[in-house]
This record gives sequence, structure tokens and C-alpha cells, in this order.
Amino acid sequence: MLQPLKTFFVCLISAITFNTLNAQKNFVYEYTVAKDGSGDFKFIQDAINACRVYPLKPITIKIKNGVYVEKIEIPATNTDIILSGENVDSTIISFSDYSGRGHHTTFTSFTAKIGGDRFKAENITFANTAGRVGQAVALHVEANKAVFKNCKFLGNQDTIFGGTEESNQYFENCYIEGTTDFIFGPATMVFNNCTIRSKTNSYITAAATAKDKAFGFVFLNCKLVADSGVSKVLLGRPWRAYAKTAFINCDFGNHISPVGWNNWGNTENETTTTYAEYNNTGKSADTAQRAKWAKQLSDKEAKAYTLENIFKIGKDQPVWYK
Repeated sequence: MLQPLKTFFVCLISAITFNTLNAQKNFVYEYTVAKDGSGDFKFIQDAINACRVYPLKPITIKIKNGVYVEKIEIPATNTDIILSGENVDSTIISFSDYSGRGHHTTFTSFTAKIGGDRFKAENITFANTAGRVGQAVALHVEANKAVFKNCKFLGNQDTIFGGTEESNQYFENCYIEGTTDFIFGPATMVFNNCTIRSKTNSYITAAATAKDKAFGFVFLNCKLVADSGVSKVLLGRPWRAYAKTAFINCDFGNHISPVGWNNWGNTENETTTTYAEYNNTGKSADTAQRAKWAKQLSDKEAKAYTLENIFKIGKDQPVWYK
């Protein structure tokens, strides 16, 4: 009696294993989106919705050139997604929501919201075209280990929101434009070899770094430029008391105000923020008139601003941002 029962369970387990492996072979790990119907989908969100949650390996969504007027969202359960555009200037995701439009707030005004960890985007423009109507986010990213390479972010106030205190995000060779606080949030964010364009006299950053975080926003080897007539731009102001922002080896145009930083109307913030600069060049990199509570890093202190240290990557851990 035991032998037939044993045989039954062996067969059952074998069948389940076979079906599981067979199903895994049928999972799709690459989709193409094309407006002209030549791909798997015409809309980016449809491709995202088709992706398997918690996939066994990264899923690539190739996006052909075109202006995709849609509001996209990648949920936290959709990890390991890669959005790969055909050309950064011709592959554009665009929408025009803003805070105050209907029931929208700053945090629902996004054109793209990224929640799934280990997300990557390349060769894509993310645009919020609402205009100068207040907060209007182009990119809202909560994912941890999110990477953006050769992308553009177009907007005005609040262009990029780096969400959640525990998330790490890396931007390389990107272009970011805006008016007020156009890079803001509590995330740890590194901008490497990026162009940061101010479109009006206002503030570039508004970090909300948690008290226990060693780094907030770090700009490495970036170029700070501005529209014609813009001449009084502040590097940052603290959205929360322990805001941390650093500019290292950057090229400053002549639009940065000599004082550099603002305390957002609260002198107590001057004792809690960490606003740092090191080895910057350009017409407004002179720190002689900087806010006295801002920090000029020593050579030794500047050495701590490596990607491995900022993102807490141990010696034997994989480098996720490459």
C-alpha cells in the first residue's frame, strides 16, 4: 500500500516541477513598444502591465522613437525592469498633470512613477509639460538601486522627486532642467556628469535627508547652466532639517548667487544641514561670500564621496549602478 502512494507523490512532484520549469521558459523578458503598431504594444504602460512581477531576471522594454503621451507607473512588485529608448531626443514620455489639477497633489502629478527596485532607464526623455503652474513632477522614483543613463528630465517646479529615505538612485550623463526645488526628496541620489539647467532665479535642490543618513544629494563632475537673464540661483534649501547636499568637481556658470545656500527661513536649519562644496570651478564657484554655515570640504573629507561609500557597497558586493 505504501509503495503505490510513494509512487504517486513522486509523479506528482515531478509533474509540478516540469510544469513550473516549462512555465518559466514561457515568461517573456523582452518587449517592444512602438506607436506605429510594429512592436508588441503601442503604449508603454501596456508593456509594463504585461511584465511578470518579481521576475527571475531583468525584463527589457525597448521603446521606439515617438512622443508617448501617457502617465506611467511601475509598481513596487515589478522589479528589475529596464526601459531602453531608441534615442534620448526622440523617445519621449510626456504628460501634463500638476498639483491642483483635479485632486492631484505634488506626489500624484508625475509623468512617470518608478516603484520597482533595480530599475534602469536609458536614452529616454521624461517630460512634464504642464508649464509654470506650480508643482509638476516629471519623474517620481521610489525604487532602490534605480539607474538613469543618458536621460533627460524636463519640467519646471519639482521636476525630479527622489522618494523614500531608504532608496538609492544614480543618474549618469543626464540633463535636468527646472525652476524651483527641481531636484527634491529624501532619497540618496548621485548625479554624475550631468547638466543641471536653471530656468529662473530660484533654488536647485530641496533635500529632505533623514537624520541618520550620511549622504543626501551628491553632484559629481556636473555642469550648472542657466537660461539667459537668470543670475540669482541658490544651490539648495532644506526641505527638512537634516538636508544634505554636496557639489564636487562641478562647473558653475555665473548664475549661482555668491551666498550659495538658503536656510528656508529657519536659522535652526543652519545647525543641522550639511551643505558642502569641493574643488568646483567656474565664474560663481568662489566661496568667499558663501553662507557661513555651509561647509567647504577638506581633501580628506572629499575622499569619502565615492560611489561605493555613498551607496554603502562593500568590497565583495556587486556594483549595481554600472
